[in-house]
Amino acid sequence: MAAVLWTLSGQCYSFCRVTILLLALILACYDYSCMSLTRQEIKRVLAEVNMAIREHYGQQNVELSRVVHPQPDLLIPPRRDVLVVTPWLAPIVWEGTFNIDILNQQFRQQNATIGLTVFAVKKYIIFLKLFLETAETYFMVGHRVNYYIFTDQPKHVPQILLQKGRQMAILRVQSYARWQDISMHRMEVISIFSQRRFLREVDYLVCADVDMKFNDHVGVEILSSLFGTIHPAYLGFPRGSFPYERRPQSQAYIPKDEGDFYYIGALFGGSVPEVYRLTKACHKAMMIDKAGLIEAKWHEESHLNKYLLHHKPTKVLSSEYMCDQFLLYVMWAKQLVGSPFIIKKMRVMVLPKNNSELRADEGHFQKGFSEE
Repeated sequence: MAAVLWTLSGQCYSFCRVTILLLALILACYDYSCMSLTRQEIKRVLAEVNMAIREHYGQQNVELSRVVHPQPDLLIPPRRDVLVVTPWLAPIVWEGTFNIDILNQQFRQQNATIGLTVFAVKKYIIFLKLFLETAETYFMVGHRVNYYIFTDQPKHVPQILLQKGRQMAILRVQSYARWQDISMHRMEVISIFSQRRFLREVDYLVCADVDMKFNDHVGVEILSSLFGTIHPAYLGFPRGSFPYERRPQSQAYIPKDEGDFYYIGALFGGSVPEVYRLTKACHKAMMIDKAGLIEAKWHEESHLNKYLLHHKPTKVLSSEYMCDQFLLYVMWAKQLVGSPFIIKKMRVMVLPKNNSELRADEGHFQKGFSEE
């Protein structure tokens, strides 16, 4: 009887072993199948994450056309007559220093939208039509552009036929009796709207004065994290002669032994976060000055120069991007005595105006700013 039981228990043990082995084999096959599916799922998820990251940073998987261009020569600089890079390695943009076809292709991969802000307040509204018409001809051709028109007279904004991919927003702003106050509060308004809507709508902001016209190509070559434009009246001057704010009591104070270039307040910009930081800092500094009963020599332009002294721009635009009659006279005079004419293209021209007429008090305007 014991022998029979022993035999039965042995057979049962063998059966259990076989059953366990079969179950292990089935589980192993199942795990392998699951792992295979998991690998495929992981690959799919990673691919989607990678695409999301690329889209977040504006890099689209676009089919690029072939661009044929001369090979860069490491032994021959693009320009020998002007400085083309700052001591902090930011490029200075002159005609002849860039290939716009290459740049356009690179920026199309980013799928970027460029915002252009302009203030047309009081009688300066008369410049807006020419500004917009010339912008449609020369500004960021082939790229998406949002025009942000800040004005106290929305009904007087001219109707301009816009190219495909371009749109306009008319935004009401406060008007002040003094043109200096209008100019200085521009920093406050841009900083507020950068947070309120620009961060959602555009990748870059270009902040321009309205009393100028685009005279030649102005494209993506100007774009970077933060850019400023060299003032045409101080091109090539020593920094001791720059009209910086020299009073130590002002937040815009710059000593005579400091300074790189003198930047004009009529054209600056960069990525939206950088423009927000710049305009917010300048507005805060102006409010501190106001509380101390002091006003910087050249108002927001003085504070812009102080900011760019300590927060170096990642790109500097030459005076090709802000020409005026004074610069033309200087260049012509130099040419007469045999000096080279370094301004190859006059891309943006400041318009002549009667300051006393334009800056006259026009009476009461609705205060506060809102979106139309």
